[in-house]
Amino acid sequence: MQHDGMNLAVYAEKLEKLAVSSGLDYYPIHFDIVPNNFMSEIAVYGLPVRMPHWSFGLRYIHQLIRQGMGHSRIFEVMFPGNPCHAYLARDNSIAENTLVIAHVIGHADFVKNNHLFSRFMHMAGNRILEPAAERAHNIELALQTHGQQRVEAVLDAALALEPHIDINQRLHREASDLTFKEAATDRTVMSNPFLNKFQQLPVAQPPSRDTDDALIPPCFPRRPEYDLLWFIAHFAPELAGWERDIFLAVRQESFYFYPVFACQIMNEGWASYWHARLLREADFLPDELYLSAVKAHSDVVRPFAGDDQLALAINPYHLGFSIWEDLIEKQGIVAARAICREEDDFGFIRNYLTEELAEKLGLFVYTANSEGSIRIIERDIFSLREALLASRFNYGAPRIAVNKVHVDGSLELTHDYQSDGSGLDLGRAERVLEYIARMWRRPVVLHTAGASGIPRVISSHPAEKPASSIRGDTD
Repeated sequence: MQHDGMNLAVYAEKLEKLAVSSGLDYYPIHFDIVPNNFMSEIAVYGLPVRMPHWSFGLRYIHQLIRQGMGHSRIFEVMFPGNPCHAYLARDNSIAENTLVIAHVIGHADFVKNNHLFSRFMHMAGNRILEPAAERAHNIELALQTHGQQRVEAVLDAALALEPHIDINQRLHREASDLTFKEAATDRTVMSNPFLNKFQQLPVAQPPSRDTDDALIPPCFPRRPEYDLLWFIAHFAPELAGWERDIFLAVRQESFYFYPVFACQIMNEGWASYWHARLLREADFLPDELYLSAVKAHSDVVRPFAGDDQLALAINPYHLGFSIWEDLIEKQGIVAARAICREEDDFGFIRNYLTEELAEKLGLFVYTANSEGSIRIIERDIFSLREALLASRFNYGAPRIAVNKVHVDGSLELTHDYQSDGSGLDLGRAERVLEYIARMWRRPVVLHTAGASGIPRVISSHPAEKPASSIRGDTD
C-alpha cells in the first residue's frame, strides 16, 4: 500500500477528534514523517539532537545489525513535552502509521496525566528538545576549545554515572550542604599548620585512624548523597566550569528519561490499549486499512516468541496491554484513569498483575546455565512480580552514595548492597571508579560486595588503576 500523506493527515485529524470525544486529555502533538535511518538515529541517541559520544555510534551499529537480522523494527519514536514530538517512519505503510498515530495519542494522554511524568516534566519546564540541542551545541564548542580527547574523557565519566541520580531530589538543586571549600577553610582545620600543608598534596593518602579528631572537618556531606552526578559537578575540587557543565547536562537528561524508564510497561500498555480502542471505533477507516492496522497491532502486542515457543524476554507492549485490558474489564475506565495518574511500574505490577492473569500469559522465572539450557524455577506470583521489577530499581543501577569527603579530599563511597539485594560486577565497578577518580582528582574508595555478597573495598587513584582488597573469604 503506497503512502498517502493527504489521507494520513485526514485520518490523524479524525483520530484526534475521536480521542478527545473518548475522554483523552493530552498535550498537542507534532508529527513528522522521517527516513528510516533518521528514525534509527533518534531511537539510539534518545533525542533528535544530543551531545556527541562514541557510545551512541556503537549502539547505532548494533541497532542496524538487529534490524538487518529482522529482530528490531522501529515504528515510531515519541518525545514527551508540551508539545509532544512524534516521528513516524517513511517506509511504514499508511495502515501502520495510522496505528502509530493512535498509539502516540495514547502516550500523550499518559504523559500529561501520570504524576511521575508531570513532576519531572514540570522540573524541566515541559521542554526537552530545545535544551538538548543547546547542550549539544555547548559540547561542540567545548570540543573546539579543549580538544576531543579532553572532552571525551569527561563525557566518558559522566555517562558512566548516567543512572546515578537521586530521583527524590529536585532537578535544580541548591548546594545547601557544607561545601568542600567551606569544609577546607573551617576554623578548626585552618588552625593546624600541618593539615594546611597536607591538604595541598595532590593525591595524599588518608590520615591514619589514630589522627586527632580535631584535624577532621565537620561531616561532609551531612547525609549520604546518592546524586553522584550532582555531587561531583558541585564539589569536585578541581573541575573546570565546562567540565561541571557536562556533568550537569548528563544529569538533566537522565532526569528527563527516568519516567520513560520507570513507567515503560504502564505507558506502552496504555498507548496500546488506546490505539486498539481508537482503531476499533474509527468507522471512517476503510476496511482494508483497518484490517492491516489490526494485523500490525497483533504484531506489536504479542510475546517475542511465536507459536508454542517460550518467550524468554518480556514484551512491555504485550504485558502492559494485557494488564490494562484485564483491569478495565474488571474495574472500568474511571478506575483505570486513576491508576494511570497515580502509579508507576512498581505499583502497577505489584497491584494489578494478578495470579490469574500471570497464568494466562504463561509467565515464569527461569535460570540459564553456561551451556544455554533453560530451567523454570518459579511461577509464584510474588516472585514473578519482583523478578519483573528487579532491573527497574534505581534506574537499574546499584545504589551508591557519597559517604564522606576526608580532610585530604579523598572520596568515600558506599554501596547499599543489602537494599539492592546483590553485589557488584567488580570488574565493571573498578572501571567506573577509575572514571570517578579521574574527575574527582583525589583518591576514591568504594565499600561494596562482590557477586557472592562478600564485603569488598575498591580504591582508585587519579593516575592509577583501581585495586581491590578483600574483607572475609574470597569470592
